[in-house]
Amino acid sequence: MSEAKKCYPQCEVFRCAKKALGYRGNTAWCKWTEEECNVSNCTYATCIKRRLLPEGICGETLKRKTVEIDPEEAVGPPVKLKGKALRRVGEKEIF
Repeated sequence: MSEAKKCYPQCEVFRCAKKALGYRGNTAWCKWTEEECNVSNCTYATCIKRRLLPEGICGETLKRKTVEIDPEEAVGPPVKLKGKALRRVGEKEIF
C-alpha cells in the first residue's frame, strides 16, 4: 500500500452506474459507448465502498496521513463579550 493504484473494471467492488459493463474476451467493454472501459475518464464509474477518487485512483490503496494536534493548539484565542451576550453568559471572555 505504498503507492496509489488505478482502479480497474475487473475489481470486485467496481460498478458501472449505467449497468453497461460487459466482457469481450479478457477486456472490459462498455456497451453504452461501444469502447473499452476506461475508469479514469468515465463519469458512470462507481465503487461499492465509495473509495473511487478522481483520475480513477483506488482509495483503498492509499494510506491516510494523520496529524495529532495538541489541545492547547486547537483552542483559539478567547473571545471578549460585550452587551447582551455578556449579560447572558456572565463571563467577559469565553473560549
